[in-house]
Amino acid sequence: MRKSARYSTLAAAGLLALSSLTACANDAASTTSSGSAGKGTKVKIMVGGLDKVIYMPAMLTQRLGYFDAEGLDVELLTEPAGVQAETALVAGQVQGTVGFYDHTLDLQTKGKAVESVVQFSHAPGEVEVVSAKAAGDITSPKDFKGKKLGITSLGSSTDFLTKYLAVKNGVKVSEFSPVAVGAGATFISALQQGSIDGGMTTDPTVATILDKKAGKVLVDMRTPEGSQKALGGPYPSSSLYMQTDWVNGHKETVQKLVNAFVKTLEWMSTHSAADIAAKMPADYAQGDKALYTESIKSTLPMFTDDGVMPENGPETVEKVLKAFNTNIQNADVDLSKTYTTEFVEAAK
Repeated sequence: MRKSARYSTLAAAGLLALSSLTACANDAASTTSSGSAGKGTKVKIMVGGLDKVIYMPAMLTQRLGYFDAEGLDVELLTEPAGVQAETALVAGQVQGTVGFYDHTLDLQTKGKAVESVVQFSHAPGEVEVVSAKAAGDITSPKDFKGKKLGITSLGSSTDFLTKYLAVKNGVKVSEFSPVAVGAGATFISALQQGSIDGGMTTDPTVATILDKKAGKVLVDMRTPEGSQKALGGPYPSSSLYMQTDWVNGHKETVQKLVNAFVKTLEWMSTHSAADIAAKMPADYAQGDKALYTESIKSTLPMFTDDGVMPENGPETVEKVLKAFNTNIQNADVDLSKTYTTEFVEAAK
């Protein structure tokens, strides 16, 4: 059973480079890395923020040794926002992207066939926060009008979800100002300095904001229940997605990648937040292991335990994007081509 494809604003240079760079990407993934004989098949994966808890399975899989066990030499790269990670994939610079599934839909409207091969989550893991100063003025998304709202980057999934929350609550996209402030320290600084009134971000940034009393939670989408309340259904977000042509031409490698990620999701479902934190790089805790552990605990409910696309998840994503994205509104998206269950089923 196959399903595939999706979204994002892409740099023109990335699009122009697609055809020439894809061949290089294919060659890179089908040979062992130079000087590392025996390490296995080389694969480059771009992550939309390696230290973000929502993308934790990428680094955790490496730390658990599951890539090595599958005979893979995986190089994890990072970009601050999912849309930039997606651009790297479409440009052929990497073979896979760990980012939000919703990017596959918009890409399909642009003639790019991209599919999720393993789904990490059934909720966005995102949180809309408001600054301590603006908390009295913004009590729901209905109050977004005239406000400056932080997102990681224009065309990112935080941008999508912020626009949906606005439109759903009667605020036009043109009536508020999205501000690209990234995540982590840059997001927190913008919130504290008043450059933004609120914004959408993830853990561990959320945990740090609450700890510093710099803001409060307005909309929490870290659980399936939170996703249902805010978006009307499950919202598959973090995933490993790849170009469909590359998947079809490298099924053995894709299967090994999916095997590794499914093992990680299973491991996460049977271990505590403290166990998981202990496996992650020490610098991810930024000097506060307890706070980092708490941020993982708050976000754990978003993850699947088997890598399977949640039932009705693609339909929820399409509904959300159609609320504001004219590309999706005017296109007949084939959701069955935006993801595949082939490899997850085999991994079982």
